[in-house]
Amino acid sequence: MKFTPLLLVLLLAACQTPAPPVSQAPTSQTQPEIKTASKVVALTSLSADIVNRLDKTKLVAISGSRLVNQNPDFAQLPRVSEGRTPPNLEKIVALKPDLVIGAKGFHDQALAKLQESGIQTLATEVNSWRSLSELTRTIATALNANPDPLIQSYQALLEPKPAQTSSVLVLASRQPILSPNKSSWAGDLLNQFAVKNVAAELQGSSEFNGYVTLSPEKLLQINPEKIILIDTGEGEINQLKSQSFWSQLKAVQQQQVYTMDYFGLVNPGSIREIEEACKKLKETVFR
Repeated sequence: MKFTPLLLVLLLAACQTPAPPVSQAPTSQTQPEIKTASKVVALTSLSADIVNRLDKTKLVAISGSRLVNQNPDFAQLPRVSEGRTPPNLEKIVALKPDLVIGAKGFHDQALAKLQESGIQTLATEVNSWRSLSELTRTIATALNANPDPLIQSYQALLEPKPAQTSSVLVLASRQPILSPNKSSWAGDLLNQFAVKNVAAELQGSSEFNGYVTLSPEKLLQINPEKIILIDTGEGEINQLKSQSFWSQLKAVQQQQVYTMDYFGLVNPGSIREIEEACKKLKETVFR
């Protein structure tokens, strides 16, 4: 298969926040017991955001990325990596943290080496609304902080529930055409809004956990009333719209096609991105 820039991003997301097999619904994670920590290094933008909101005084370093670099709260914090590069273990050890938070499947090797150095680590995966709340509680326990206000703010993002019954399909890639089923962050977020995700129960072969591959024929058969396109700035959307089947879709004919950012809907990214995704879903797609 040819890996387009968007597919590479989806593959990276699968490494950072892997979803359960497509035959299963998102289930509760069993988080390890974490000892109290006073100096935390966060290797993901989401964990950095959670720590910052729970107790910013205990965050000593982060991994640089577009999301954290846009947040003024992180401007003075040292970076232990940038983008997709592996974290600098020597730099982390020098900071003498008592907790390093990374992504399961993406930071496994780095976390294992840090554990060998006697540093407590936490490997995270967020593929559902429930796992976001559970991760928040786990981190709050380590920080000796109260997670309830933050978790309540998550729940507030889902209100009010949209009063609509339109069928919705999210298209995350053009080649192949990928759509999230219920076993993904995007699919579970739509489910939290009680939205009819027409790909929710679909299963099939795909190397991206929680996503199914659709043929143009299958897409025309499903023929959703609304379509959400994921924009990563790589020109995928215009290429998809140029396909011969595109104008035959009901959502296209009725001008019910919406564009959303990759972060927030496909990859949670940060609390701020989740907030923006929920806001846009309620104000545009589900109005």
